[in-house]
Amino acid sequence: MEMSIVILIAFLLSQVVHIGTQEEGEKGCVPGFQVKEYQVEYNRGFQKDHPLTQMLFDDCVGNEGMAFEVSHPDFQVDEEMNLVARRDVMDSGTVMFIHGVNEHAEDMAQVDIVGALPRSPQTLREILGLGQIHPYRSKRALFAPRMHVSENMEPPFPKVIGTVMSSGMEDDHIFHMTGSGADQDPKGVFTINRLTGEVSVSQELDREAINSYMLEVSVTDQNGKLVEGPVALLVDVNDQNDNRPIFKETRYAGEVLEGSPTGTVVMTMTAEDADDPRLQNAVLRYNIVRQSPDKPSPNMFYINPESGNIVTVISPTLLDRETLPTTQYELEIVAQDMKGRDVGLTGTSTATITITDKNDHAPEFTHSLFQANVDEGSTGVVVNLTVDDRDDPATGAWRAIYSIIKGDPTQSFEIQTNPDNNEGMLSLIKPLDYESLVFHTLLIKVENEDPLVPDVGYGSSSTATVHITILDVNEGPVFFPDPLQVTKMENVPLGSFVALLNATDPDVLQSQSIRFAVLRDPANWLSVNPVRGTVNTSANLDRESPYVQDNKYTAIFMATDNGSPPATGTGTLVIHLEDYNDNAPYVHPSVVRVCEDARDSVVIVGGRDRDIHPNTGPFKIELGKQPGLENTWKVSRVNNTHAQIMLLQNMKRANYQLPLVVTDSGLPPLSNSTEIKVQVCTCKKNRMDCSGAGSVRSNLMLLLGLVLLSLLCL
Repeated sequence: MEMSIVILIAFLLSQVVHIGTQEEGEKGCVPGFQVKEYQVEYNRGFQKDHPLTQMLFDDCVGNEGMAFEVSHPDFQVDEEMNLVARRDVMDSGTVMFIHGVNEHAEDMAQVDIVGALPRSPQTLREILGLGQIHPYRSKRALFAPRMHVSENMEPPFPKVIGTVMSSGMEDDHIFHMTGSGADQDPKGVFTINRLTGEVSVSQELDREAINSYMLEVSVTDQNGKLVEGPVALLVDVNDQNDNRPIFKETRYAGEVLEGSPTGTVVMTMTAEDADDPRLQNAVLRYNIVRQSPDKPSPNMFYINPESGNIVTVISPTLLDRETLPTTQYELEIVAQDMKGRDVGLTGTSTATITITDKNDHAPEFTHSLFQANVDEGSTGVVVNLTVDDRDDPATGAWRAIYSIIKGDPTQSFEIQTNPDNNEGMLSLIKPLDYESLVFHTLLIKVENEDPLVPDVGYGSSSTATVHITILDVNEGPVFFPDPLQVTKMENVPLGSFVALLNATDPDVLQSQSIRFAVLRDPANWLSVNPVRGTVNTSANLDRESPYVQDNKYTAIFMATDNGSPPATGTGTLVIHLEDYNDNAPYVHPSVVRVCEDARDSVVIVGGRDRDIHPNTGPFKIELGKQPGLENTWKVSRVNNTHAQIMLLQNMKRANYQLPLVVTDSGLPPLSNSTEIKVQVCTCKKNRMDCSGAGSVRSNLMLLLGLVLLSLLCL
């Protein structure tokens, strides 16, 4: 048993030396003991807490959470990683093994004690330094330490990265390894020496693709019978700084209000690094390397190296949009990993910062007095008022709002803002009269859409005076009343008086005469005296004319003065026409149908009249004055406007002309003798057949024609 332990110890030592020698030549930081073998001199023993040597261990991420165990129970590794005696020790033996482990690395080192006497034989647990760090391993004879391999390793391959150890290994036992990276995709990344348990990596790895591999290791005999295991083997891929920081955007945009206090956060720059976030490989620091333009100071902004927040450094008084050489500043931002050390990789982006405007300048009129001349009676823009405003154009701090604060009691003016140039367009919306008032004085105020900042106010330059002079224009005569309304009976004699037109000249300061003329007379019924303005009929007034609407006839007259140039005005005459009973009534409908059976032969007809009340109904409808009609037909009153026609005896199917007399109720009443066409039809089962009903007069003419034709043939 003692011999097998010695052989195992020798084997393990050879593996430690082999691994240390191989890893020293690899590129980058290799987690574990940086020196695998140490020597100390034995000088009649070791004193308590006296350092023997310092252990050089690096997990490549800061050595946090490190734990060490020493194969000799009377020794330990202190916080400075010095190997010290727990008490005064005389029996140290000639060799000790140090086991170091944390979540990132696990390794073993050997300490040779020169000049010391050998100790009594040690157990395997003590030699391996397992102690209580991983108590679950105490029951296993197969030991698979956590292994680490660096990404981007350079050829040649394979490279040994560690060894799996078995306390019960015999000549016919062999190691097996399974899992993703061995016999599963990606296959063949790792291999294990079937006899020695050496684990090797066979190709270059990329941590950003796969950061760890979980494998299983077991021991079988030559027949494949499981002897030990399986146990888990975790291989961590150690990160190398092979990824540059990358900003999420190539260009960032931010803005800051002018006058903002120093330290105002403008924006945040954010970059990402695909390397291991636990290592400095992915710990970024930000820096501003260029500011354009660099006036008034090359350091107007500062970026927090860790958070990426860009803040203002320039004083609020200098951060004045109106005095700065530009309103946009461009910053070139560099993100560097390795906490910004020179060895770190970099990424670059651009930040554009816009200095936004606040309303710290009141608008001011360019002149305190504006003047304009306006023709009387006109409307439209009178004058454009100009202002200066140093704030940002097309913003609420620049856009002007004008108001008339004095001088417009009749609200004849309005003022609007021209959106293109911010000028105030003062307009007349009601015509002004020269004869009433020649001079008008307005007081105008200008403000911004946005309120001014508290320490800025509107001064005297924000108000202006406008003098408006009304120019005299020869105005056309004005009719009064307009329209002039009169009532006349239709059919009055030609030349009858209708109305007297009244027109006056507004130019009271001038002596002018007026002449009248007809401008529009649709039916040519009227004439006007050019001097006196009397209107008379020149034709009959007909209320039933198509030119009369709703009993009203409308004509337009023109009055012209003798000014230079002459001016014209128009006026309207509305004649309300009263009805005269000059239209005889008539019967409707003009064609009716009855059944040849007198019992079913009743129809309704009505009276109509183009006149209006009282020259219309009630209507009286009766049979014509032809003898014998009363034996065949009967007409009886239904109401004031309709009568009933009844067939008194059966008649043959034919068309008959029935004479009727209809009389209105006018004073005097008018009568009209007319005929209606009565179709006598065959009626069966609520159906009326009038297809064979020919006119009685037509049948007689046909019979007479046949008789004449027969005589000619004879």
